[in-house]
Amino acid sequence: MALFLARRVGKGILVLLAIVVLNFFLIRLAPGDPALVMAGEAGAGDEIYVAQLREKFGLDQPLAVQLGLYLRSILSLDLGYSVRQQMPVGRLILDRLPATLLLTGTAFLISLTLGVALGALAARRAGRLADTAITALALLFYATPLFWVSLMAIIVFSVRLDWLPAFGFETVGGGYTGLARAGDIARHLVLPSMTLGLFFMAVYVRMTRASMLEVAGLDFVKTARAKGLAEGLVQRRHVLRNALLPVVTLAGLQAGTLVGGAILTETVFAWPGIGRLMYEALLQRDYNLLLGVFVVSSAMVLLFNLVTDVIYRVVDPRIEAAS
Repeated sequence: MALFLARRVGKGILVLLAIVVLNFFLIRLAPGDPALVMAGEAGAGDEIYVAQLREKFGLDQPLAVQLGLYLRSILSLDLGYSVRQQMPVGRLILDRLPATLLLTGTAFLISLTLGVALGALAARRAGRLADTAITALALLFYATPLFWVSLMAIIVFSVRLDWLPAFGFETVGGGYTGLARAGDIARHLVLPSMTLGLFFMAVYVRMTRASMLEVAGLDFVKTARAKGLAEGLVQRRHVLRNALLPVVTLAGLQAGTLVGGAILTETVFAWPGIGRLMYEALLQRDYNLLLGVFVVSSAMVLLFNLVTDVIYRVVDPRIEAAS
């Protein structure tokens, strides 16, 4: 296992470096010049001032030189300096990362728990009314645009019913501390986490249902029933446990995607995470900040993939560790 982890970590570092180089060139291909944007906001658009900005932030250097300098800083764990925020990129990301991890972690638990439970129920009631209702509900949440569900949730639960706050991380000026502050944050967390979680829940419902129906027809399940085991025990111990392997794989892939893919949810609900930070950096042509968010998001995706491989062996010890 130690050798397996060492190989995977080494491959992950190489993949991360490749992603950094690819993102570096892709961002440079985007239209717009950050020096011109900063000069325009400063009210000075003459060529001399723009040239001074390019020289100050190293934008006048050839791309190969800029890439070399950036890779050197990445290898030294320095994500650079945000020219727009006037702060180190690492500090900006660390300030926003806890909010994103809270949102995506809650959404992940909601989607996985509900998805597996409803998928297992649909598989046990295959062909019946409950199966049809659960499948239709899953397809509805999967096919509906995420921004539309977010807006409808705000209109219904915040505007009409006034049950939950619509925007932000906590009540501005509330002055809450301790458990009161935790409860206030939890109330603000309900709508964005449920909106994001229900979308991914639909995928787990379909995957769990299909996997359980496939496993239920295998010989070892028929043997367990022939021995006289209770149906509930057969479903839990033999069917569900073996059906979880593809679900674990999908969950590991989507867990990393959630961290960097909550841009729309964070923007609609004004949630102060790295997804919203990425959107702001894109609008402001803040290359260093945008690249920094990409690096952190990519590293977390690779980390979750590694964790998924480890969980695989916990779920099914028969799987051998292989590179």
